[in-house]
Amino acid sequence: MEFFERTTGCGLVTQEYLQKTITLAGWVNKRRDHGGLIFVDLRDRSGLMQLVFNHTVSTSAHDAAQQLRSEYVISVSGRVVERAPGTINKDLPTGHFELQVEQLTILNKAKTLPFSLEEADSVDEELRLKYRYIDLRRPEMMHKLAMRHKLIFSLRQTLDKAGFYEVETPILTKNTAEGAREFLVPSRIHKGSFYALPQSPQLYKQILMAGGVERYFQIARCFRDEDLRADRQPEFTQLDMEMSFIKEQDIQTIIENLLQNIFKDLFHIPLSLPLQRMTYDHAFSTYGSDKPDLRFDMPIYDVGSVFKDTELSFIKSILDKKGKVGALHVKNHTFTRSELEHWVAQALKNGAKGLVWIRFNQDGTPDAPVAKFLPKDFLARMQTVIPELTQQDTLFLVAASYKDAWNQLGKLRLQLAHALDLIPKDAVKLLWVTDFPLLEYDEQSKRWSSVHHPFTAPQEGWEHQKPEDIKARGYDVVFNGIELGGGSIRIHNPEIQRKVFEFLGLNKAEMESHFGFLFEAQELGFPPHGGIALGIDRLVMLLLGCQSIREVIAFPKTQSGYDPMMQAPTPVDAAKLIDYGLKLLPHDKK
Repeated sequence: MEFFERTTGCGLVTQEYLQKTITLAGWVNKRRDHGGLIFVDLRDRSGLMQLVFNHTVSTSAHDAAQQLRSEYVISVSGRVVERAPGTINKDLPTGHFELQVEQLTILNKAKTLPFSLEEADSVDEELRLKYRYIDLRRPEMMHKLAMRHKLIFSLRQTLDKAGFYEVETPILTKNTAEGAREFLVPSRIHKGSFYALPQSPQLYKQILMAGGVERYFQIARCFRDEDLRADRQPEFTQLDMEMSFIKEQDIQTIIENLLQNIFKDLFHIPLSLPLQRMTYDHAFSTYGSDKPDLRFDMPIYDVGSVFKDTELSFIKSILDKKGKVGALHVKNHTFTRSELEHWVAQALKNGAKGLVWIRFNQDGTPDAPVAKFLPKDFLARMQTVIPELTQQDTLFLVAASYKDAWNQLGKLRLQLAHALDLIPKDAVKLLWVTDFPLLEYDEQSKRWSSVHHPFTAPQEGWEHQKPEDIKARGYDVVFNGIELGGGSIRIHNPEIQRKVFEFLGLNKAEMESHFGFLFEAQELGFPPHGGIALGIDRLVMLLLGCQSIREVIAFPKTQSGYDPMMQAPTPVDAAKLIDYGLKLLPHDKK
């Protein structure tokens, strides 16, 4: 193989190289044979450059170009010249120039590809992931990796200027009692014992505060063995941060400045600060979600008062049980009967036990499956709760317990917005959701669990409140209805930490087994502290307008957690398992 020294990138050829001899290298993007002239579009990550093989310039290069095919890897040397006026490509940064090739070296050949780069968007995603190295050659994929790099680089620059230290925490760590399932790693040396891959560096970063680091961050790899979805992977990347001697506003201000820099400098999106703040109670009561999408207006109304003397037995029964009736108000849209039935079916699919639609006749009387049970002045009564309601509008009602009814209406709100095209294109809405409950009760397990995690500090006065009334010093940042990250002020007092663990049902032995090191640190001079974690994969996905985080990760898993390229996970030989003191039991197919 001949040695060559690359002069510049294919997409970086400018006026300064005109009439100069340069060397380029890359992949054959396209080849066009015009007999005496062969044109090749040469591609590398910087872009495209047109090559011209002319037998009058170099017979040997022209002859060698006859065998070039798509995705051959080549290097070329030649003189940069201006294109003829009629052949200039104004859509290409290098479209005014072409390279008259004098020397061609084929560095590697390529077989017929499993899919062409131009057709990649229409092929099965698993095939793209199996040949991810081919998929990544596409300019749009390379752009996504480049923007991800620039975003992370921007985070590092901003945090370095703010006095943060980047500290790596262990990947092999301790199995904990946190909620999400962990990946376990058997120890060969300590047979019968396991490491866990971290769901987050949560405890390590808190311990760093005990060590006096004061301002920590990390671009952290995290792992969760959970069911996947479009915006979740078994391994993911997050910006992890922790600070000592702060209150909520301090870390929120730093995050706002980080986001403003990224939005403005990298994506040219203006972001006004400070971000809007909304309590959890207000978010849920108004939008049926703790991560409300504020790009469109469709609040949930509590219309129970309108039905206080109702003849509808199922609604009366729910109200008698202290339940609620919630309504979505769809303005100025006429649904067909089949469309209304579709939304009833959708609500049932979402998990609701029922959905009532109500529209109005020209005389203002209600038109609904339950119309005969509604008074003729129903519109006027409903207008006392929803003043903007007109007879051109439609209502969707759910009656159930407050939590269930508002959860269902929150889901339906988003689905209606997408179906009716209510969300403005390119709209950006960020906000902080604050004052979360510290605990939530799980009816199935009959136990309390942490809304954020068990290291979140309760708000002042918690000692005199019922568990369900205690508020946390927690906060989430929400981007267009998607949780971008969450954080909290942490517990630094061992007695408060023990009390929270008691709420969660841990006994003293379990506390010491899982968290003895934390209690000891809290008894040896632990400063007040707080932090946050932002999902980098999710942030890049949202800013680039992708539908899945798999589009912004170099080597993602499929939705079933499988790596088609490496064919992982794979079975392990029984003999190797013995080294770890393990033996597989027969798989119960039931």
